[in-house]
Amino acid sequence: MLVQPYLFFEGRAEEALDFYRRVLGAEVTELMRFKDAPEPCPDGAIPPGSEAKVMHAAMRIGESTVLVSDGRCAGKASFEGFSLTLQAKDEAEAGRVFAALGDGGTVVMPLGRTFFAPCFGMVADRFGLTWMVIVPV
Repeated sequence: MLVQPYLFFEGRAEEALDFYRRVLGAEVTELMRFKDAPEPCPDGAIPPGSEAKVMHAAMRIGESTVLVSDGRCAGKASFEGFSLTLQAKDEAEAGRVFAALGDGGTVVMPLGRTFFAPCFGMVADRFGLTWMVIVPV
């Protein structure tokens, strides 16, 4: 069994994919736009003018695959009740990734030593997605 996160960026998926390519080295392995679907979307499924938006994409970050879509292109993504955890190999990588994810975002918990890890912090990126960056023990 495999569990994969599926993130709906509500119209900003392409921007998000470009951001994660740049800051995390993500590799987009699949991308389909609404206009390229083998069957047309049902009426009202997406707003008019959204045909070029991302219907489905997959990106590899390290050993993980995260699925991405523009969803219904509603304009404001809502990432509540969960975070994505990123395990860095060392404190230097954690600092670099934490700073890059935080560019245009908000620090939730500064990166630093905790009782459970030599380096841990939480940051909400520019899309509102919260990341927990950790260097495991």
